[in-house]
Amino acid sequence: MARLLHTGQVMIDLVMAVDKLPSSGGDVLAQSASFEAGGGFNVMAAAARNGLPVVYLGRHGTGRFGDLAREAMRAEGIQIGLGDSSERDTGLCVALTEATAERTFISYIGAEGELSASDLGSVPTQAGDFAYVSGYSLLHGGKAQALVDWTLALGSGVSVVFDPGPLVDSPDAPLMQALLPRIDVWTSNSVEALRFTGTSNIADALQRLRDMLSPDALLVVRDGPNGCWIGEGTVTQQVAGFNVRAVDSNGAGDAHAGVFVAGLAQGLPALQAARRANAAAALAVTRWGPATSPGTAEVDALIELMGV
Repeated sequence: MARLLHTGQVMIDLVMAVDKLPSSGGDVLAQSASFEAGGGFNVMAAAARNGLPVVYLGRHGTGRFGDLAREAMRAEGIQIGLGDSSERDTGLCVALTEATAERTFISYIGAEGELSASDLGSVPTQAGDFAYVSGYSLLHGGKAQALVDWTLALGSGVSVVFDPGPLVDSPDAPLMQALLPRIDVWTSNSVEALRFTGTSNIADALQRLRDMLSPDALLVVRDGPNGCWIGEGTVTQQVAGFNVRAVDSNGAGDAHAGVFVAGLAQGLPALQAARRANAAAALAVTRWGPATSPGTAEVDALIELMGV
């Protein structure tokens, strides 16, 4: 059975809702605050809730944040592939959501910022697996090289899913150059795609990505409430989004990515997987918090309600 092997970072989010961010040196009162598992957890939870077995192939710390991370993963049925680190706790991210539903992050990296070749080799891969690689991981000196080496050594039966995230803004770094030909599925939002490719519109970004990646790579570029764009070979198609009232965009892209991969793992064509992913992201933005992806039944219900 296919699995999602997530090599990214599970952190703990301190989620706070504010009317708007303060100016530098200022102060505002938050309407709510809570500690939630976040980072790579959001993608894994979305995939698990939609029927795809998940293995977390990343480190987690010893301490109260590590305990929260492990508790959240176990509650979702996510298999924890590695033992906890004895030296550092899991990292923390302050996630601020404004009344516009826009969010701002400030992160501190903990045990999840390190990963060794022996860590990665401790969980055997199998044909049909999806190895999820986050651009955030390429920014951590304690794991980037080992992760890229492991990814490049994966068998052809393992699909590599790459999410650049907001901090990887160029294809020119040596590790990124090495990774590009091995990417089977690219998933990002439009801002990330435009920044990475140095283009000004989604059509040009998709073409530039085609030039960078394998000819067989599947491209997914999210376009907010407009849904997403799918690139397969030389064909590009838009998959329409769902009209909802957004209250918090935190985790919506992660919900989309997790549900999309779950659809592919279950044998769905890319357009059908994208439709389900759009529905999941639409439901996610109607809820507060980072890991708000719906499960299979809710996705089914929204698609049926909208007559898609």
